[in-house]
Amino acid sequence: MGQASFWDDSERAQRISQKVAALKDQLEQYDKLVEQAEEVEVLVELAQEDESLESEVVAALQALKRELEQVENAVLLSGPYDQNNAIVSLHPGAGGTESQDWAEMLFRMYQRWAERNGYQVEVLDLLMDDEAGIKSVTFLVKGTNAYGYLKAERGVHRLVRISPFDTSGRRHTSFASVDVVPEIDQNVEIEIDESDLKIDTYRAGGAGGQHVNKTDSAVRITHLPTGIVVQCQKERSQHSNRLTAMKILKAKLFEKRLREQEEEMAALRGEQKEIAWGSQIRSYIFHPYSLVKDHRTNVEVGNVDAVMDGKIEPFIYAYLQQAGKLEEQ
Repeated sequence: MGQASFWDDSERAQRISQKVAALKDQLEQYDKLVEQAEEVEVLVELAQEDESLESEVVAALQALKRELEQVENAVLLSGPYDQNNAIVSLHPGAGGTESQDWAEMLFRMYQRWAERNGYQVEVLDLLMDDEAGIKSVTFLVKGTNAYGYLKAERGVHRLVRISPFDTSGRRHTSFASVDVVPEIDQNVEIEIDESDLKIDTYRAGGAGGQHVNKTDSAVRITHLPTGIVVQCQKERSQHSNRLTAMKILKAKLFEKRLREQEEEMAALRGEQKEIAWGSQIRSYIFHPYSLVKDHRTNVEVGNVDAVMDGKIEPFIYAYLQQAGKLEEQ
């Protein structure tokens, strides 16, 4: 009992620390905006007397506009769990190596996005394929508003390209699903009946040789009533992996409950909009032309390489703005 209390207190302290850090970031951002606005005002006054400063004024105004857009998007993160860490799971669709390679490409894209935005990525479970790509991966993205931003990525992602695995050089279409749930406090009430769980242990995979875990420390938990399956193999201890797997399961069940509540409220309001959580949301076309298009917002980016390098902000921001407008209606 004492140990459980310790972990609860530790996690609660971490949450408080995150909220304090978020408020501190907001204050610093406000001070920065005020300072930038004052600098632009001074530049404008100087440019009225010296026309050579015109280009400098334009650059300063553009920088201020970008900062204001970031603040505007941050305001849209008003959900009760938007500030939380995010648990992200990637699963390739049918197609074997093609889809598994696509899932690995998406995994790298999110790692690069996290790196560029100051988030930490902690891999909770990773199952590599012997030939190429990944069969599944679950990872934790740690940092303020991680869930608020990454919830925009939930759904099916479609790839069209000339396959590097096809000796005939034919064009292939591959799919991979992205699931995103918020990491939640342990004191959130989610009842899980032990009799509803099927728990399997297996040997954790690795890079091979001495890196392979020789004991059955990896844990897979199936929630029989819902069919939700979670697994973890990041720790050498089976007990630690089970605790982490249960945390992931709890988060997924919590998200499922929120989803059902939203669907129920939409039905009561008589809304006709489709709540298609698992539908295709975005296409990444490498051939015959270069384009990434989000089918929810119609935002298009022609530089596929930049998107795959983690520059997915245009899609995230457009989704948040669209969601914000829907909530206002």
